[in-house]
Amino acid sequence: MPEQDDDLPFAADIRAEFLRWSAFLGDQKRMSRKTVEAYQRDVTQFLVFMSEHLGGQPSLAELAELSPQDVRAFMAARRARGIGPRTLMRQLAGTRSFTRFLERNGKGKVGALNAVRTPKIPKTLPKPLAVPQAKRLSDTDLRAGEEREPWIFARDAAVLALLYGSGLRIAEALSLKPRDIPARGRGDTLTVIGKGNKARMVPVLPAVVAMVHDYIALCPYDLPDDGPLFVGARGGPLSPRIIQLTMERLRGALGLPDTATPHALRHSFATHLLSRGGDLRAIQELLGHASLSTTQIYTAVDTERLLDAYNAAHPRA
Repeated sequence: MPEQDDDLPFAADIRAEFLRWSAFLGDQKRMSRKTVEAYQRDVTQFLVFMSEHLGGQPSLAELAELSPQDVRAFMAARRARGIGPRTLMRQLAGTRSFTRFLERNGKGKVGALNAVRTPKIPKTLPKPLAVPQAKRLSDTDLRAGEEREPWIFARDAAVLALLYGSGLRIAEALSLKPRDIPARGRGDTLTVIGKGNKARMVPVLPAVVAMVHDYIALCPYDLPDDGPLFVGARGGPLSPRIIQLTMERLRGALGLPDTATPHALRHSFATHLLSRGGDLRAIQELLGHASLSTTQIYTAVDTERLLDAYNAAHPRA
């Protein structure tokens, strides 16, 4: 967010509401700082375009008078810059969030945004690892062929084990604190903070708990209960990029596809549970999905795999 209110290239009345909306997202909607900043960028791009499109910074009253054609002109301009449908849809969603805030606070309704059809997003299925690949990854000694300190290998192994064993997002795993991890043999769940700062309980295997405690024992840095559990080589919070690089090395060593990313381990967690009879609602809770429709994509993955097996094995296929 700009350090000075005057840095915002908006009319004064819109500037005031933009700042109020930004505070609302963080304080009441409890969005993370990065999410708020992304929403701010989306709205700023929209309003800057409208200033150029209309020949001057629009006021609240002029914003309410926008036509669907004005919004379509914005969409066309973004597409001309090479913006894909997914990014464009997110930008429109951020802008709608701002205009809904205006409407709720009696500052006018921007109906043009709701009158425009959102871009169609091509459906892509998650790319989980096959069970043998996931097992091979879990059984691999990360130290093979590498010259690094033992505690770093133990750290990376523990993070990857949490992604696959508990279905965590990488950000969720790296946000854990030492106090979140159960003692050896004294707990089989842990609480994580997911999207929207929502807490959920997830299972954790004893072997994974042991790997985390092995890392803690080897780590040369003090790990206070309220600090980050996983730290980098200099003792600061661990960057997700380090885990991504670890997966890149493992892909090459194990002959795994390029789709074998840290997030693919989360997909593998969900798909493997479903293929073994896991309840879809339970998997939704474990993954922290707000909507069941998000989780249902894994049923398509499982069906696709069954059809592949059928076509490969059935004599008449």
